[in-house]
Amino acid sequence: MTAEVRVSAAIAPKRRFGGMSGGNARAVIERGLRATMSNNYLVILSGFFEPVFYLFSMGIGLGGIIGSIDVDGASVPYGAYIAPALLAVSAMNGAIYDSTWNVFFKLNFGKLYQTMLLTSLGPLDVAIGEITLALLRGGVYAVGFLIVMQTMGLVLSPLAILAIPAVILIAAGFASIGMAFTSYLKTFQQMDWLPMVMLPMFLFSATFFPITVYPEAIQIMVQCFPLWHGVELIRMLTTGVVSSMIWVHIGYYLVMLGVGVVVVSRRLRALFLG
Repeated sequence: MTAEVRVSAAIAPKRRFGGMSGGNARAVIERGLRATMSNNYLVILSGFFEPVFYLFSMGIGLGGIIGSIDVDGASVPYGAYIAPALLAVSAMNGAIYDSTWNVFFKLNFGKLYQTMLLTSLGPLDVAIGEITLALLRGGVYAVGFLIVMQTMGLVLSPLAILAIPAVILIAAGFASIGMAFTSYLKTFQQMDWLPMVMLPMFLFSATFFPITVYPEAIQIMVQCFPLWHGVELIRMLTTGVVSSMIWVHIGYYLVMLGVGVVVVSRRLRALFLG
């Protein structure tokens, strides 16, 4: 038995939920925020401007040609149509990159999680802490992007204020699944699988045009994409065209979040606590 495993075994009885939690996810969040403010704030800032540039380019440029889009019987300016989609994409990108590249380095090179689990922290604390960091980033993006949308006159409903918690939910769902995915990766080359998944979702999740332009078989496939549910959820709130499907979209992300947290916690326990 290694020294690390002996220390973990000695600490485990102090944790709750079968050794899964020390009840101190706050410490993981605090450490992450300090690291972000000292090293990564420019990366965070750049992630905000990417969807804004898309909005100016597509919403104003292409929107001047297209005009309006029909959304469940309501006519919506093209800029107001793609803006909520870009907000959902921004939440996805921020959460995925936080929970994959950052987590991969901490997991395989920085050995940060191994060190954390030698304290009273448990796998559940680490999972919740890292996912919370990703959703905080999503929340910052949501507030900033909504201000841009309001300035451009693209917010069509007072329900748009609910887009902030909706974006946080989207970020949490993607972060939990991203971290679960990363826990199985061993090499940097395997990270190249991410664009193969994210790019099709970005292009085909009704981001730039309605899903109805596709054949029915393709529509069914697109509706399985997690990003499509996020795009539709945010679009409902910012345009005010709300249907009962909103509960399906919310439920989809709640399931994503639950599955991700469970998988990550079990993977960390299996990897470092035996």
